[in-house]
Amino acid sequence: MTNPHDPYGRQQPSGQFQQPYGLQPYQPQQQFYVQQAYVRPPDQGMAVASLVCSLIGLVMCFPAILGIIFGHIALGKAKRGEAGGQGMAQAGMIIGYVITALWLIPIILWFVFVVLAIGAAGVA
Repeated sequence: MTNPHDPYGRQQPSGQFQQPYGLQPYQPQQQFYVQQAYVRPPDQGMAVASLVCSLIGLVMCFPAILGIIFGHIALGKAKRGEAGGQGMAQAGMIIGYVITALWLIPIILWFVFVVLAIGAAGVA
């Protein structure tokens, strides 16, 4: 039976509507909820202290040495899995070594100059 108002002469569906091309009717996907436990991030205090002390060493020499010490401690803890911040600990150690070297070079040169000046004064 055709619909008189349908210009293409299609038949009206009888009974159940059939999906074209064998598609299934829309069904929403099932939602699965996974409950996760909160895991506390590892402690990074020593790594932060290493980096901060090394950077303060730009102004004073002694904190850079502390930065090296804290960096070694933090790196050991990070490798054992007891703490995080392995990259920060390495950065603190490297910066601490560089700054300590930059502080020691002028100090050593000053001592050499003083020894040479005393030696030259004693000879004359």
